[in-house]
Amino acid sequence: MKIALLGAESTGKSQLAHDLCAQLQQSGLAVHRVDEYLREWCDIHQRTPRQDEQLHIVETQMARVLAAPADAVVIADTTPLMTAVYSQMLFNDDSLNALALAHQAVYDVTLLTGLDLPWVSDGLQRDGPHVREPVDAAVRHMLGLAGLPYQVVYGTGEQRLENALFCIGRQAPDWAKQLERPEPPTRWSGPCETCGDGDCEHRLFTSLVKG
Repeated sequence: MKIALLGAESTGKSQLAHDLCAQLQQSGLAVHRVDEYLREWCDIHQRTPRQDEQLHIVETQMARVLAAPADAVVIADTTPLMTAVYSQMLFNDDSLNALALAHQAVYDVTLLTGLDLPWVSDGLQRDGPHVREPVDAAVRHMLGLAGLPYQVVYGTGEQRLENALFCIGRQAPDWAKQLERPEPPTRWSGPCETCGDGDCEHRLFTSLVKG
């Protein structure tokens, strides 16, 4: 069982990965978390990768996910798809798309973290709040073109975790049904043109609260 966490920068992927690991372990499951290799690379080299170094980032992230124990629930923060998206945006390079999308297909569940959290500066790989919407749109576009299903997770704190567990319960095998929660309160009040479906967040969370 493999769970992918995708999303623009500063949308809570790492915190959600940590919280999901803790929750699933409390449920008695073996869990293996694969952290973002890009962050590790930037910490080691004290810079962001060049265009010619992007493939190494992709291949290392892939290898670490595929090397995870076969009997564990794997939570990936994040996947090569994010590197491919940034390669397009920063270098106008789409050469990683096919490899990243082929790898994305190995995940049983793909969660996209919503843009409802405030942007926070954290590390060399952060570009600023202005890139979050274009990145979010690009991820949705690539997943849609490849026909890969995903669901969007919103909320803060415990609510974000509850929403993620609800999404996993809808997509995952029978053992995950024990994790499924009643439909949580909606977390989204944006216009439909920014939705991109994602098993439509408007349909998935029907009790909309418009603020």
